[in-house]
Amino acid sequence: MDRYVRFARPDGSTGAGLLEDDRIAVIAEPFWERTERTGEVVALADVQLLPPCEPRSIVCVGLNYASHLGGRPAPDPPTLFLKPLSSIAGPGDPIRLPAASDRVDPEGEIVIVIGRELSAPTREEALAGIFGYTAGNDVSARDWQANDGQWWRAKGTDTFGVYGPAIATGLDHDAIEVRTRVNGVETQHGRSDELILDIPEIVRYTAAVMTLLPGDIIYSGTPGQPQALNPGDTVEVEVTGAGVLSNPVVAGS
Repeated sequence: MDRYVRFARPDGSTGAGLLEDDRIAVIAEPFWERTERTGEVVALADVQLLPPCEPRSIVCVGLNYASHLGGRPAPDPPTLFLKPLSSIAGPGDPIRLPAASDRVDPEGEIVIVIGRELSAPTREEALAGIFGYTAGNDVSARDWQANDGQWWRAKGTDTFGVYGPAIATGLDHDAIEVRTRVNGVETQHGRSDELILDIPEIVRYTAAVMTLLPGDIIYSGTPGQPQALNPGDTVEVEVTGAGVLSNPVVAGS
């Protein structure tokens, strides 16, 4: 298993690399087709980790665990939606709670990272087109989600599209775990083999109607019943191989 990250140096320049314990072996970008080490090595403590890829499209699957449905039937057709690029936040970035929303929840998720162009793929081609997986937090304003006609505001507010810290490759798509913790207490736990629409089908279904490009990401759904966030909280999402995505929660405007 390799773990790919992107980072910012103290001088503001950015790079990508392989995370190896407490250091990063820098690699050439783009890294989707081959991994070429530059010879540079930087200490993890000396850089700021960024979201590990730069997507053109962010797709999300809603209501994709039975434990999240609360007894409701699974949606048919599946519930998919998009997040705007302006919602992106990375490791350590604050999640800002909008003052106009009465309740904001974290949604810990396994995020699929696309590694090659996919357009109307077969299931096998869809699986082969996955580069790896990272951790994601599909932050959601529940009152807006329930009351608005669409989810653009509930799911697309600034800082509501959190993912990272690393992209893990070489994982079995049916053996990935996700855990969410708020202030150190576990609030969600799920496995990829519990998904209603499984990972290859998520990619196939999405790419049947929209071309996916390397670096695009898909949030696969959240398990269980998340608890509300409050300013001062710290929320962590941990996904097999990808590490722990940790973010402070602050009051927004």
